[in-house]
Amino acid sequence: MSKLMLGNRAVARGLYEAGVRLVSSYPGTPSTEITEYASAYDKNEMYCEWAPNEKVACETAIGASIAGARSFCAMKHVGLNVAADPLYTASYTGVNGGLVVAVADDQGMHSSQNEQDSRNHAIGAKLPMIEPSDSAECKEYTKLAYDLSEKFDTPVLLRLSTRVSHSQSRVEEKERANVPVRPYEKNIQKYVMMPAFAKPKHVTVEKRTLALIEYAESCPLNTVEINDGKIGVITAGIAYQYAKEALGERASYLKLGMVNPLPEKLIKDFAEKVEKLYIIEELDPIIENHVRKLGISCIGKELFTLIGEYSQSYLKEKILGEKSESLDFGEKIPVRPPVMCAGCPHRGIFYILKKLGCIVSGDIGCYTLGASAPLQAMDTTVCMGASVSGLHGMNKAAPESENKRVAVIGDSTFIHSGVTGLINIAYNRSNSTVIVLDNSITGMTGHQNNPANGKDIYGDPACAVNLEALCRAVGINRVRVIDPYDMAEAEAAIKEELDSKEPSVIISRRPCALLKSVKHKPALNVDADKCVGCKMCLKIGCPAISVIGGKCAIDRTQCVGCGICGDMCKPGAITE
Repeated sequence: MSKLMLGNRAVARGLYEAGVRLVSSYPGTPSTEITEYASAYDKNEMYCEWAPNEKVACETAIGASIAGARSFCAMKHVGLNVAADPLYTASYTGVNGGLVVAVADDQGMHSSQNEQDSRNHAIGAKLPMIEPSDSAECKEYTKLAYDLSEKFDTPVLLRLSTRVSHSQSRVEEKERANVPVRPYEKNIQKYVMMPAFAKPKHVTVEKRTLALIEYAESCPLNTVEINDGKIGVITAGIAYQYAKEALGERASYLKLGMVNPLPEKLIKDFAEKVEKLYIIEELDPIIENHVRKLGISCIGKELFTLIGEYSQSYLKEKILGEKSESLDFGEKIPVRPPVMCAGCPHRGIFYILKKLGCIVSGDIGCYTLGASAPLQAMDTTVCMGASVSGLHGMNKAAPESENKRVAVIGDSTFIHSGVTGLINIAYNRSNSTVIVLDNSITGMTGHQNNPANGKDIYGDPACAVNLEALCRAVGINRVRVIDPYDMAEAEAAIKEELDSKEPSVIISRRPCALLKSVKHKPALNVDADKCVGCKMCLKIGCPAISVIGGKCAIDRTQCVGCGICGDMCKPGAITE
């Protein structure tokens, strides 16, 4: 049966059909939906879970593979940095049951802090990487990846992108394969990577790479389409779709479904058939460098950008000199930047931190929007957990500062990699205050459960990490919980902890305003007679508040009655 599917849903279908038994991931856009869709299947056939972070997810999948089961984990490109430690060594150990790791790159940085190219990890780890270009290939490549994993005794990387993950095309559904769990046999030389055993395994990895190159020369993943010989294109993934739509039959194509290792003879043969060869690949010149190393003249990054996404019109103009027709509205349409939702429990905290003039060491999550106008209450954002470690570094390097410093981190991010930073604060004794923004969910990636909220991926009850007890257990004596809707209490608590002479943690606890289980108060009203048009209420950046005719106005369809704007209104114009 044929269905229209997102690329991520098609990957999940591929896992099911391939007989995968374990899926462990950490949510990260654009990869999140793979595991969500996978969890919709019978967990007795294919068990799924959210792990605390990508390293744990990868190690869990590696353990399942060693036990003999086909296993999987998914992450976004920066998550692969976290998982790289076990993955690079798993390249040496190889597998028992097939092991596939999906990594979704975010060309254009739609929801990411950098724009790295995960093919570099495949090269560094000496792992095969395959890259589908549409949903149908997402499913088929996923299934083939398990065959490759078990045939070549290696983990396999499945590279996706925002466009492939979140675009739709038709997918043919088939039955689930009955793949038995392979028996585990004790093999210390294979799985214990101490130097004496790791050294010969490196030799094995290099031999495997040569075998994979040979496979790449004639494998079904790499295909040639000969049309007009004047223009030749070597490409992969979503860039293939752009090139096909832009150039059609005016070009010939070598579509590389296997992007590491790359073939040599296949590329040379294709290059001989075309007059001018273009290498079309988003981000880094991985294919281009390989082609040039083979002594083949080609056109690549001297014509195409290293930055962001490509498009059909972009390639058409660059290669053919033809501009696509477009509509011009003749007016500048105002942009609509992302903002924290109406009733977001983080909003008041950021307003207070700005009011107090704090230097705020920030982190990854929807609360990163605290850096946006009008709040502008965040000074740094680097990676998951860096807020806590970064604050410690600031306070150790320059303890005397005119501005108070504080770290903010979400509950899911704190579990992911903030705990170790807090241990560092306690162990190395920096007078640092950390605010854990506990909204009872992993908000930024679409409301996934996490180890702090007491529910697993299926919504079933699970052990919930007691954040207060955890903070005390690692050596923080000053731990307090506040309600961020109570602005007076929150401000008093922050001032008190910033003035203390020892490390402290404030847990700002209130559920995300978008959770279905949250019961909101009625929308607030504005007494136009009392409103003086001071615009103080606009300083919190709530999307439910605007000014009409010089007076404050509240959109009743958005307002959840949190009351923060009412606390700020000196004339008392905003009331329940």
